[in-house]
Amino acid sequence: MTTEEPPDIFDAVRERPVGGPVWSGWREGTLTRAKELESLCAHLAGENPDVLARSVLFHIEAARQAAFATKSDPVRRFFRQGSLLERAMSNLDAAEAHLLSIAPPEYLLGQLPGLLRHARSHLVPSDPRRQEFERIARRLDVRDPLIPTAERERPDKLTLVREERERIVSITRAASSAALREQVRVRSFRNILVATALAMTLIAFGLALTGFLNPTLIPMCFAPEESTQTVIICPTEQSAPFPTQTEDIDRQVLETVTPYDLFLVELVGMVAAAVASAAAIRGMRGSSERYGLPVALAALKLPTGAVTAFLGVLLMRGQFVPGLSALDTSAQILAWALVFGYAQQLFTRLVDRQGQTVLDSVRGADKKRQ
Repeated sequence: MTTEEPPDIFDAVRERPVGGPVWSGWREGTLTRAKELESLCAHLAGENPDVLARSVLFHIEAARQAAFATKSDPVRRFFRQGSLLERAMSNLDAAEAHLLSIAPPEYLLGQLPGLLRHARSHLVPSDPRRQEFERIARRLDVRDPLIPTAERERPDKLTLVREERERIVSITRAASSAALREQVRVRSFRNILVATALAMTLIAFGLALTGFLNPTLIPMCFAPEESTQTVIICPTEQSAPFPTQTEDIDRQVLETVTPYDLFLVELVGMVAAAVASAAAIRGMRGSSERYGLPVALAALKLPTGAVTAFLGVLLMRGQFVPGLSALDTSAQILAWALVFGYAQQLFTRLVDRQGQTVLDSVRGADKKRQ
């Protein structure tokens, strides 16, 4: 029984366009890289595609499927984005490793400077795999591109590339895996920031709603005394002076407090946090990472400022700060809310430092390496 010759698996590849446009940056990059590797595979495999060449196409197709994944609702999209991105990156890395395995030695020799840079970017200097790669590169005179290489040495280099191909491919794949783990760490920290910012937002909203529905539960009011008279000072209203001996202070507070007091205190604290966030931008370095970590750091400050403004005024009302327990005007209450809202920077500054540390741990072209 005879079998028909299978069709050329690259016939469709040669005619297939890049695809797109799609709705996010990493998807566009995935489609571009997928088509590049696909065309390169068709060129290197020629008329005799083997198992690795077919595997390259399978990995590329998986990455392309991740890039073309349809939109879902915002919540599912947020949690699914990481898995789609990881699927695209890991499959493209695997396709590139297979290509290095089937490429002729001349191609691999030409790619060696870039592969060495890739290994140095994502493997620490003490990693034995990086040290082995640098040893191979030294034997192949991959040092300074300004130093010319004698043509007569090329056959020896090609022979060495054939001998060291498996090591080169495996170390390159290890560097790609390390790069993916770095991206996962950034995404994990970003998710923690987003969850924390959401929780702080819910707390701030819950406090404002509580103050609106039951203004007397947590009144943001003060009662400074002058001789025998007292005035109730709230963020939006103040009472007329009344004698302390004959009037009930609690009743006067009930009559003066409004549903918007607590909301106004939080709003002023949020405005102060926004100013602090704008001021903190000068200390941030931009990043080419896809996860918007600096944006998440800035977004965390807003609800935190609202909560710290509320807590600060509450502490003052509870006479926690001696000498500042009886503010004289509504403007003073709002001014202290502004101060406490800006003071959230004392707490979020530590988070900013941790975020910058996480970004610095991503070893790439954005940062100089030893």
